[in-house]
Amino acid sequence: MSTQKPTVVIADDHPILLKGLKDFLDELDLDILGIANEGQSAINLIIQHKPQLAILDMDMPHKTGLEIAVECRKLGLDTKVILLTLHKELYLYHQAKELNLSGYILKDFALEDLSKAVSKVLSGGQFFSEKIFEGMKENKLQSDENPLTPSEIKILRLISVGLSTKEIANQLFISERTVDKHRSNM
Repeated sequence: MSTQKPTVVIADDHPILLKGLKDFLDELDLDILGIANEGQSAINLIIQHKPQLAILDMDMPHKTGLEIAVECRKLGLDTKVILLTLHKELYLYHQAKELNLSGYILKDFALEDLSKAVSKVLSGGQFFSEKIFEGMKENKLQSDENPLTPSEIKILRLISVGLSTKEIANQLFISERTVDKHRSNM
């Protein structure tokens, strides 16, 4: 008896990326049960075929990858979801973690991450692009060293010597509204 190939549904609204993804998964010897170019057909295919895996673009018309993941969860489907995204924003990663998504891959590094992700997820693990964390570390360093912009620092120094908004605006040749904006940002 031949071993069953892992089953997958894929969705991306960019035809070239979709074709590349399909070819790549064919090489990994996955059984592609359905291909969608927008979110609603993607969820329909997942409900219809109940694949082991769904590899979805985060941003698609009609339903995003996250919305599809939420829906799969509500419906109690066992399909594991890997999101492909251009977004490095941390809150999206946290959302993905909360939804118990199986994977979150940055498109810039999809080829190097995808095969690792697929095998890890199919064996019950999770895979999150390390590149997300690299960006986080850089941002964290910047914010730890100095969370204020150079303009905010200048304004803060002038506030500390007792100047009013109007005096600061005159001294820095900026409008009072700009000074107020910097104050509220601080």
